[in-house]
Amino acid sequence: MNSPFLKTVLLTALLAASAVSAQNIAIVNGKAVPKARLQALAAQLERSGRPVNPEMEQQLREEVIVREVFMQEAQSKGMDASEDFKTQMELARQSLLIRELFADFQKNNPVTDAEIKAEYDKFAGLSGSGKEYKARHILVEKEEQAKAIIASLKKGGKFDEIAKKQSKDPGSGAKGGDLDWANPASFVKEFSEAMVALKKGQTTDTAVKTQFGYHIIRLDDVRDAQLPKLDEVKPQILQQLQTNKLAEFQQSLRDKAKIE
Repeated sequence: MNSPFLKTVLLTALLAASAVSAQNIAIVNGKAVPKARLQALAAQLERSGRPVNPEMEQQLREEVIVREVFMQEAQSKGMDASEDFKTQMELARQSLLIRELFADFQKNNPVTDAEIKAEYDKFAGLSGSGKEYKARHILVEKEEQAKAIIASLKKGGKFDEIAKKQSKDPGSGAKGGDLDWANPASFVKEFSEAMVALKKGQTTDTAVKTQFGYHIIRLDDVRDAQLPKLDEVKPQILQQLQTNKLAEFQQSLRDKAKIE
């Protein structure tokens, strides 16, 4: 036992065993569970924004071990040989490959700041010349009610007080009929046309009928359309352009494919 040769053999064996152990997190029923599985689970969590601290790593280790126990049991029953399992595995393989393909495309075809700016400028060009209207309305069910309210307003009745008491639009009624700043396109056609025809401070002389009932409209103010700043909408524009690019890539692959 004191032979230098035997000591060398034992030392080599111990080092080899130590190296194998370092690559695995456990031995389950004689089968090694590689550390790579734990690292893969940890990477998934980190990509989702959840940090992997020592406590979480221990939970993941237990998760990997339990999965191995369950998997061995399923294999002992021959479940991995069934046609249904093979079909499900193929579908999962396809999904993973497709996800990797799309991730690779987006990585190599990022949306640039110039593209985001161009998209914002295009939107600004379409909307910048528009107007926004600040209006109030009182909504009632019957035309006779609307006529009575108009008559009351002409005698000095206060629009906001009447709106709070009689408007059946709960959202604006509670605020004295205030609809806040809005583009005319936000409203139904009949309401929009009547509103834009008013002068600032003017109230409709007759009730405006829409699918919701009868409206008395007062125009409080008009201004040029207020666009959000680029930095405020940049994330939404980025996401939309990424979606558009990916959709174009997917369609180009479909168009080039030879299908018989």
